[in-house]
Amino acid sequence: MSGRKQFDVTAALDRAMHVFWQRGYADASLEALTSATGLGRGSFYGAFGGKDALFRESLDRYAATYGARYEQALAAHPGEPVRAVEAFFDVVLARIADPSVPTGCLIAQSATQAPVLKDDNAAHVRMLLDRQRERVRAALVDSPADPSVLDELATYVVAVNQSLAVLSRAGATDAELRTVVRLACRTVADSLDRAAREQPPQA
Repeated sequence: MSGRKQFDVTAALDRAMHVFWQRGYADASLEALTSATGLGRGSFYGAFGGKDALFRESLDRYAATYGARYEQALAAHPGEPVRAVEAFFDVVLARIADPSVPTGCLIAQSATQAPVLKDDNAAHVRMLLDRQRERVRAALVDSPADPSVLDELATYVVAVNQSLAVLSRAGATDAELRTVVRLACRTVADSLDRAAREQPPQA
């Protein structure tokens, strides 16, 4: 009908994503989600299929939004793995400092609630964490270090990223978070340097 306001699915999904991000899955009530999306219960189920389906869509929306920024940062410094990791953390810190979004990280928030998630949702969260680790691991590929060392460093970087999200939710200051990042980048650099020195000489 002419003049009738159209429902914006993307905007509604973004608002729902913020509810899950702020409250966590367990405390994101149907009332909060329908209020955020502007939908009645019937329309809510018709548009999104229910809370669990909307939760997975919100996770994917979050991962697509920030994953693209992570990939761009990590790919911006080919052959410079430490600089790539620094750029990755720059994106993380910028997200944490953004006043327009909740503190922390939706994936980290969801991972802490894995025991109360349905199996497919918990598996989805783990898959997104694995994807993040794969992105970081790809940025380390040019290092001469043993692949097992690079695997461990990629896991370490993702663990630090999740820790930053938790610390920010607990009220850690920007200076405190940057100290963590600085030490993490130094650890990566030192580990890569040590691994390079331990490589056997070329014949």
